[in-house]
Amino acid sequence: MSTTRVVSPAPARLWSRDFILLALTNLFLAMVFYILMTALVLYAMDRFQTSDVMSGLAVGAFVLGAVVARLATGQAMDLMGRRRILVVSLAAAAITSTLYLVANSLGLLIAVRFVHGFTFGAASTVLAAAVISLIPPYRRSEGTGWFGTSTTAGSAFGPLIAFQLTDAFGFNAVFLACTAFSIFGLMAGLLVKLPEPPRHEDERRDYPADTRSNPRFSLQGMLSRKVLPVSLVILLAGMAYSGVLAFLNGYAQQERISPSVASSFFLVYAAVLVLTRFIVGPIHDRFGDNAAVIPLIVSFMSGLAVLSLWPTTPGILISAALIALGFGALLTSLQAIAVTVVPPRQIGVATSTYFLMLDIGVGTGPIILGALIPLTGYSGMYLLMSGMMAAAIVIYWLVHGHGSMAGLPRQGRRCSAAQP
Repeated sequence: MSTTRVVSPAPARLWSRDFILLALTNLFLAMVFYILMTALVLYAMDRFQTSDVMSGLAVGAFVLGAVVARLATGQAMDLMGRRRILVVSLAAAAITSTLYLVANSLGLLIAVRFVHGFTFGAASTVLAAAVISLIPPYRRSEGTGWFGTSTTAGSAFGPLIAFQLTDAFGFNAVFLACTAFSIFGLMAGLLVKLPEPPRHEDERRDYPADTRSNPRFSLQGMLSRKVLPVSLVILLAGMAYSGVLAFLNGYAQQERISPSVASSFFLVYAAVLVLTRFIVGPIHDRFGDNAAVIPLIVSFMSGLAVLSLWPTTPGILISAALIALGFGALLTSLQAIAVTVVPPRQIGVATSTYFLMLDIGVGTGPIILGALIPLTGYSGMYLLMSGMMAAAIVIYWLVHGHGSMAGLPRQGRRCSAAQP
């Protein structure tokens, strides 16, 4: 006899207690991520007298762990429950944060980074999937954007804390701070009432035929084929943005621009991104996907072009604003789209697929773009990335934008697949 899980009614307001708790949990995760990203290369070089390449491997092991986690977590939370995966991954992240204090070799440090990345990838995937159920469907893009602001805050304050603690107290203070933030995240995660996806019998056809009666892990269940097309856009955008993260300082030095200007780039980026949350999300929800996504890609494309053609202090700061409006807002707008092309039962796999493609773009971007720089120079590389984002507009239109639903406001999508 088939059973159907009782589904909670769609939330009526955005700023609920559980939404705020999930955002706080995500903020603490982001703080740990950006603190360690800022401090780890210098720590590895200072503690183990290693090369830039090996120090980079210590940082990159975290991303590799996150990618592996995203492959498994989407299906795991759908089959085992979101809350169980979240609590276990947050607890594991808190424990792993303490292991930096006892990692007395580069090999152990890399192993700790991989495990920590795995726990981070699992927890962040659950958070991104679960928060969708706490957002009113007609405010999905706006709510996703405000949730993403917790990551923005982590990217602004995390590096600052890392520099201050390293200068004043040393690297052990950095690791202790990360442990404390991890514990705060676990506490917030334990308090939240995490909604689970509905489980209707008719949705079991989405699983392989031999697992419909008792769904279990499968290779094909790790990725959502419906989400892959639109995720190609965020892969390209992530690759382009990785060029800003990895090479902006080198570009500024080549053009003899003050290092403080390169630092100001990210402060302007964070400030503008917060301001966009008041505008972009409501526009997306009210006027449809195309009204938001296409202008955002154009803004990102323009910001990269300005960075390429106007390498001065005003040019860098203007490009920061355009890239924040472009990539920063695009990240959450495309996420809101990704969860609407699948049934509610598959939101977990859809979210993990989306962020997996983003991780691949950000992770492979510095390698590919670094190989281009000797041929094109920094300026030429950024101009090529601007052209790539022009191609991303075409890809978006072909895989999603030309559809009849893409131009509708969320209130008009009566049959939206991902509405709770």
